[in-house]
Amino acid sequence: MRPNRNGHLFFELIEKGAADEIVAKLEGVIWRRDYREIQRALADADQEIAEGQQMRCRATLDFYAPFGRAQLVVREIDVVFALGQLAARRQETLVALTKAGLLELNGRLPLLEHPLDLALVTARNSAAYHDFIETLHESGFGFRVTLIDSPMQGRDAERGIASAMTAASGLDVAACVLIRGGGSKTDLAAFDSRRVAEAVARCRVPVLTGLGHQIDESIVDRVAHTALKTPTKVAELLVDRVSRADSKRLLLAQGLAAAVRSRLAVGSERLERARSGVVIAGHRLTTARVRLEELGRFLARRAGRLPQTASERLKRLQRHLGRWVPRLLESARQNLEAVTRNIARAADASVRTARATLDGQGRLARQLGPQRALARGFSITRDDAGRVVRRADQIRYGQRLTTQLADGTIRSRVEEV
Repeated sequence: MRPNRNGHLFFELIEKGAADEIVAKLEGVIWRRDYREIQRALADADQEIAEGQQMRCRATLDFYAPFGRAQLVVREIDVVFALGQLAARRQETLVALTKAGLLELNGRLPLLEHPLDLALVTARNSAAYHDFIETLHESGFGFRVTLIDSPMQGRDAERGIASAMTAASGLDVAACVLIRGGGSKTDLAAFDSRRVAEAVARCRVPVLTGLGHQIDESIVDRVAHTALKTPTKVAELLVDRVSRADSKRLLLAQGLAAAVRSRLAVGSERLERARSGVVIAGHRLTTARVRLEELGRFLARRAGRLPQTASERLKRLQRHLGRWVPRLLESARQNLEAVTRNIARAADASVRTARATLDGQGRLARQLGPQRALARGFSITRDDAGRVVRRADQIRYGQRLTTQLADGTIRSRVEEV
């Protein structure tokens, strides 16, 4: 297509062979007056003329003698035919994807609760790109986005998007986001192509789409994990998912801390009871030892008045008592040590489990924390009251600001608003 500054549209009609090579072509033109009428008719059907489009038209063949050139002069375009071609190709693609088992393939992939690492497939510096990135940035979470630049419309869009999806599938990310800023049916034709749909369906990570259309659903939306209307809606879904995961992490950390404190209190109580039991056992042993000593002295006094046989019996009794008392003391000591070891092991196990869980939550907290974003080049600006400045209308002339960087802070005064 070669639009003319005078309002005419020049183009080539081509015919392709079996190997997709051009076997014939013919110069064509739509004069300005007819082109305006055709554009209005196509706009009413949410279409427009685009390269690579197949169309049926009413035309006359004109021969321009000075250049010896024949060209086709198009007068009208069959809008219904163009719509039918799009619908037929769309239906054929859906049937092929269903037979290949690709229609629900990407939708079965699990999406992480905190998808912070993302691959973004869109046109660099487009409105869709800026809307998506700005929404993520305003959330304050540490999203890490890898942009894969691709045309979103035109004859190179189908090949570019399919190639970008293949590249995204090889990245270590939690999800792939495919977005654009809307357009006509013709602009969105690439998202009904089988090549792009297969690349999305076969992606190894969940694919989230926001193609900017409010009514129609493209085939890419059908095969994607999650389809939303706009790029901003996709960003809001991701922010909400990370926010809910962060809230759940905080609740879990609080619950773990409470559980650890409860277990430590129970362990301390058991240890105190064990200590009390040991003290009581010590008192009983002391009492038993005193009684045995008194019994020994009593027997010693009686031994002088008993015959030799009684003396021997007394000696045997003393030997028996001498063996029994150390065993009793040793048994009590071993029981005390066993109780102490059991209590210590139980307390250590509870503390190790709680510490491992808190360490894991701490690592996640560091990943979600602002310090990671600061290290990547972002900064946080606060006003003189310590509030984070998110919009220009929050500051006033002469106000003092503090900007936090990864390696320090910068203090400044507003000279112009």
